[in-house]
Formats: sequence, C-alpha cells, structure tokens
Amino acid sequence: MTAFLIIIAIALLGITAWQISKIFKLSQSGKKKVEETQIANNTDNKRNGLLFMGFMVLFYFLMAYSFIVYGDFYLPEAASEHGSKVDTLMFVTVGVIMFVQLITQFLLFYYSYKYRGEKGKKALFYADNDKLEFIWTVIPVIVLAGLIIYGLFTWTDIMDVSKDEDTMVVEIYAYQFGWKARYAGEDNTLGKANVRFIEGVNTLGVDKSDPYGKDDIITSKLYLPKGKRVLFKMRSQDVLHSAYFPFFRAQMNVVPGMITQFSFTPSITTEEMRKSEYMVDKVRNINRIRKERSKELVQEGNVPLDDYTFDYYLLCNKVCGVSHYNMQMELVVEGKEDFQEWLNEKKTFGETMAKEKEDK
Repeated sequence: MTAFLIIIAIALLGITAWQISKIFKLSQSGKKKVEETQIANNTDNKRNGLLFMGFMVLFYFLMAYSFIVYGDFYLPEAASEHGSKVDTLMFVTVGVIMFVQLITQFLLFYYSYKYRGEKGKKALFYADNDKLEFIWTVIPVIVLAGLIIYGLFTWTDIMDVSKDEDTMVVEIYAYQFGWKARYAGEDNTLGKANVRFIEGVNTLGVDKSDPYGKDDIITSKLYLPKGKRVLFKMRSQDVLHSAYFPFFRAQMNVVPGMITQFSFTPSITTEEMRKSEYMVDKVRNINRIRKERSKELVQEGNVPLDDYTFDYYLLCNKVCGVSHYNMQMELVVEGKEDFQEWLNEKKTFGETMAKEKEDK
C-alpha cells in the first residue's frame, strides 16, 4: 500500500511539473502565438467530432458485448411464485432504460459531430422553447409514473398475506455475524421476544412467560415447504442488516428496534433447482475451475477444494461489519411432508428451557 501511494505521489508531482512548464512556456510567448496554438481550428473540430462518432460505435459495441458475454450471470428462473412478477418488472424497467439511452446516446454523439465548430458558422440561440420543454418534461413523467404504479401494484400483490389463510409464520433473527430462524409452532403465533431477555440458551430473547412462545422452534438452518406461503418476521440484535433471498427475488431490511416483514411462496425445491439445466451447467463450470485451482493448491502443499454443490442461502445485503461477507444461512426447500417430518424432530423452546432448568 505504501509503495502504491509513493507511485501516485510521484505521478502527481510529474503532472504538476508538466503543467508548470506549460504555464511558463505560454508566459514567454507572444499574444499572436498563444492564440494560434490555443484556439481550435476546423481540422481540430472535425477530428474531435470523428472521435465522438468513434466512441459512440465503441460504446454500443461494448454494450452488446456485455449482454452477450455476461448474460449467463443472470439468475435462473425465480424459485418463488411472485418472482416472475419481479423479473417482469425488472425487464420492463431495463427495456425502457435501454430504449431511452440508445436514442439519447446516439443523439449526443451524432450532434457533437454534426454541429461541430466551423469557421464562419454561428450557433442559433433560443432563449426558451415551450414545446421542447413540454415534451422532455411530460414524456418522462408519464413513463416514470407508469413504472411506479406498475411497481406499487406488484408490491401490494406480493405483500398481501390476507388472501392466503394457510400462511406459515417464521422469524428471521439477524446478529453479527449470523442468522437464526424461529418457527411459530402449532399455534402459528410467535411468542414475544426482546434482546433484553437474552440469557443462556435463550439466544433470541424469547419471553419465557409468553405461552405463545412455548411451542416455538429455533434453528440455525432454514427449511421451507414448497407451495406454502411463508410470512417472515425479521428482527435485528445489533445493527442494520438486510435479509436477501436472491433466488426467491426477496429482500427486506432488518432494523434494530422494530419488526419488518416479507412473504413469499417457494415454488422450486432445492433438488429441483439442482437438476435444472441452468444449475447443472453452472455447477459443472464451477467444479472445473475448482479442480484446476486444486491442482495448484496440492502443488503448494495445501488441501484441495471439494466439489461444489448448489444450495439456497439467506444472505446479508448490508455492510454490517468486518465479517459481513460470511453472514449466511443455508436454506432448504422441500416437499410439505419432508418439511413437516424435519420440523417434528426439533425441540420446542419450552422443551429447551425445561432441559436447561433440569441441568441447573
């Protein structure tokens, strides 16, 4: 880092010396010579205009190249029922932006060439033009209003849990630097909780006196049933986090001192996603890279990398501290019967508290 800063300092000193030499040279020249060297002529303007056109071609080429080459980095089809609506909203927004930027960027570079400076040509000055101002104000307002209204309807449809009575309630609990999940149990109602109640094995601060909390189930791995709507209640123990489910097209800030919520219905199990054409190709490519890297590690005397297997993960999408990058929780989507079987094997909060009391 020190060497890098030294290089930057030397480069800045060089630039400073170069600029000083230019100023000194200009101060020694006559007025006529200064004007001849500093004022652009027709040749200079034409050259710069052609450079603008060349940059426009390069700009469009790089844009097309990025879409073609990096298009594989898009996420596969959404693994939740509402995900397709989010994807549609995203593609419509990107389509509008691309259409506008294709036109505006072309006009920007083309007009820079067409209306380049030429000797004897004077620019036509308009004090104002009501018609143009009306056009470039009203059209963006209409387009943006349409996108916002479309987004609001999509958001309302996603967040409306009243239309589905068979909704499972799960708490997502965030802390530096990990996640916990708390299932509402048979009564489907989470017990009260507060960070002030954190003590011993009660790491989520569940209120022991609240009867609704007795059947709650706390886990460090998130299991969800396919085809069943899940309402997530989110709490943070310390700082601002963000619960991010990329494959389910869901994200919600987890704010200290308040409960936020988001809901979705999983539509693709973990095993089904692993067998999808997109994921099979992705895993194959990742394992090819890991195998090449493993050869280097073995030569260096290190342990080789294991083969990669796809899993869903809940991630934190806020920079919440030094170990933010490692804040993740494995998420498994199974059929309803397999999920219920897994859930039945877990101890309830009441059983855990009773066991702690016995041990004391």
